[in-house]
Amino acid sequence: MSVSDEDIAFAKELFEGVGHITTRKMMGGLCLYSDGTIFALLYSDGTLFIKAQGDFIDEVKALGCTQWTYQREGKDKPTAMPYWTLPEACLDDPDEAKALARKALSYL
Repeated sequence: MSVSDEDIAFAKELFEGVGHITTRKMMGGLCLYSDGTIFALLYSDGTLFIKAQGDFIDEVKALGCTQWTYQREGKDKPTAMPYWTLPEACLDDPDEAKALARKALSYL
């Protein structure tokens, strides 16, 4: 399954103004970049993830965000990626989404 044009438009609009936003389709999803730095992913099912590193990880955990993991063939434990679900409130409030994206970028 690939990312829909509607989901791409929503993500770009949600983060509009967080630097120069560009996108690149990868592995059925979409990477979102601000001035060349990847800060978010759009999964093929429409789920948005924000990249978290350093102390920002504790902040997204406190917001109730869930880390993206996947199971690799032949491995006992899932592989964790540095991306966390976007809080539900951000999906309805572009200002909140942009603030979180700017915070994420400050750690990248």
